[in-house]
Amino acid sequence: MEEDKQKTDVHYRSLDGDGNFNWRFVFGFDYLPAEQLCLVSRKEHFWSLDKTEFRIPPKLIIQIWDNDKFSLDDYLGTVELDMLHLIPPAKTPEKCSLSMLSQTGKNLTPTSLFSQKSVRGWWPCAMEEDGKKILAGKVEMTLEVVEEKEAEERPAGKGRDEPNMNPKLDLPNRPDTSFLWFTNPCKTMKFIIWRRYKWLFIGLIILILVILFIGILLYSFPNYISMKIVKPY
Repeated sequence: MEEDKQKTDVHYRSLDGDGNFNWRFVFGFDYLPAEQLCLVSRKEHFWSLDKTEFRIPPKLIIQIWDNDKFSLDDYLGTVELDMLHLIPPAKTPEKCSLSMLSQTGKNLTPTSLFSQKSVRGWWPCAMEEDGKKILAGKVEMTLEVVEEKEAEERPAGKGRDEPNMNPKLDLPNRPDTSFLWFTNPCKTMKFIIWRRYKWLFIGLIILILVILFIGILLYSFPNYISMKIVKPY
């Protein structure tokens, strides 16, 4: 549901396209095992007095976005997972492909997350381009379904908030290039400006030194010539 969506933090300046998050989403929902549907109560319109009950399939939608500071964020791709017919994830990112979504791969028999309880691996994210689906990214996740009683006995906070347990999540291992450029001028100079334009800077420094050398030479040359002509010693 749009009102229940959650976001990770931002992995700034990922130069190789990899994002590390170590982030926990926690979604509470009412599930009807007999009907294999989720029960959702909400107002159909903002002027409605009473809530209406809806029965919807249990699905999890994951989207990946590129964060932009001075323009709208760029949508990169999505994967929609049916928890009743969950496609088993790939064990490694190399084996993660779009064929998993179309069930054309081998040994990809859909299973129910409600019976399996927990699963971990890689899922492909796709986007439309020229009317065709293309592989836009790969997401590694652990999916777990617990009953209300177990959730109370094993609490877990959203993101990395307290209680940070079940499991405990450490800060993601992000490279030194992950930072806000306007809050770290020294890092900005090192990882952004110097890395991109170092040969331009080196060339400018050499050019300045050459110009200074020629300037000093031209400045000293007339005096040197006059001293040679006069020969004071």
